[in-house]
Amino acid sequence: MPEHDENTWGGRVARYARVGTAVGGLAARLAGERVLGIRVERERHAAELRAALGGLKGPLMKVAQILSTIPDALPKEYTQELAQLQADAPSMGWPFVKRRMASELGPSWQSRFQSFEHTAAAAASLGQVHKAIGPDGRELACKLQYPDMASAVEADLRQLGLIFAIFERTDSAISTRQIQKEIGARLREELDYEREAKHARLYRSMLGGTPGVHVPDVVPELSSKRLLTMEWVHGRKILDFVAEHPEARDELAMNMFRAWYVPFYNYGVIHGDPHLGNYTVRPDRSINLLDFGCIRVFKPSFVKGVIDLYNALRTDDREQAVEAYRTWGFVNPSNELVDVLNIWARFVYAPIMEDRQRKIEETNGGHYGRETAGKVHAELRRVGGVEIPREFVFMDRAAVGLGSVFLHLKAELNWYQMFQGLIRDFDVNALAARQAEALTAQGLPPAD
Repeated sequence: MPEHDENTWGGRVARYARVGTAVGGLAARLAGERVLGIRVERERHAAELRAALGGLKGPLMKVAQILSTIPDALPKEYTQELAQLQADAPSMGWPFVKRRMASELGPSWQSRFQSFEHTAAAAASLGQVHKAIGPDGRELACKLQYPDMASAVEADLRQLGLIFAIFERTDSAISTRQIQKEIGARLREELDYEREAKHARLYRSMLGGTPGVHVPDVVPELSSKRLLTMEWVHGRKILDFVAEHPEARDELAMNMFRAWYVPFYNYGVIHGDPHLGNYTVRPDRSINLLDFGCIRVFKPSFVKGVIDLYNALRTDDREQAVEAYRTWGFVNPSNELVDVLNIWARFVYAPIMEDRQRKIEETNGGHYGRETAGKVHAELRRVGGVEIPREFVFMDRAAVGLGSVFLHLKAELNWYQMFQGLIRDFDVNALAARQAEALTAQGLPPAD
């Protein structure tokens, strides 16, 4: 869509009308299914919903991608379609870019670059990236936010609330109240590029001594609240690289494992958006970690709870499992609920339970995952449902998303030994001290 159409009041009204029509149609059809017994062709309607969302720039596309990776947030017909939404949306034109850059860096902004490419190198849900050359000759990536994204976020979160309300009326297995709160909080954070710059510097600090992982440097003098400028890092898409170098699968998986879990077990921080577009591979097989908008900081006690649940499952210690779930935010879990939660936990933890080389898909493959999710969903309905804690949402999303990456890589590693190497000397007080020092150094708030 031409930028002047999208950025006018009328253009935004048209955008929300398209979304409202799609969501309203979903509401009407599901109400008919429940009240009148009319069977909804969910597969067809899910495809229509994806088509409506996929033509939009903005946060609802991002929300759809998030929902597609949270088990049981939506029926499988919808998650399968939403998972196909691509991060690359059509980019805005040069007149739009010039006006937006002038609003962030001033009218003489072009004099601050040796060159600035008119065509976006990548376009995503909240902004687009342009390649540039800085005054010192460095190659730069300039991520520029689309206009009026704050109001778009709020409007789309209201649509999300409607979608969740519809499904809660038809299915009581999972209360989505905390899922909504968590998605809303993280999505609002993604609008603040100054915060994202702090996240990027935090990751450079946390992963500075970790082999096989690179985090691009931030250029603060060319950044603002809605413009983030970082060094341009060269790399190839991971699946393209693996197609030419299949022998690199295990090494790439090991680097990915460290990139995500060294920050979590050492600092209580996790990258909440582990999809294939957020990293590239360098010629030496090391990983470029990109995009730091969706970062989740956990209280040290939550990290301890993740390890405690792992140990509880290994030793069949019910009391320790119950306490771990309480630490995660599940309020007074009953014995029946703990049994159901353990089904999902054993699925997620399975690759790190046995001290041997193995592929993720031995127990975490797509068919088994769908069977497990279906069983958990049915059991949750039977025991009266559950409210998913906020802290659980992006931790589970990251674990499932990263597992999906490992499935794509078909890596065969001793996941048990890799995990043990991370937690062997775990001390919750030492983690708390490291976390506080790292967050303070970047001017970031403590875990919420």
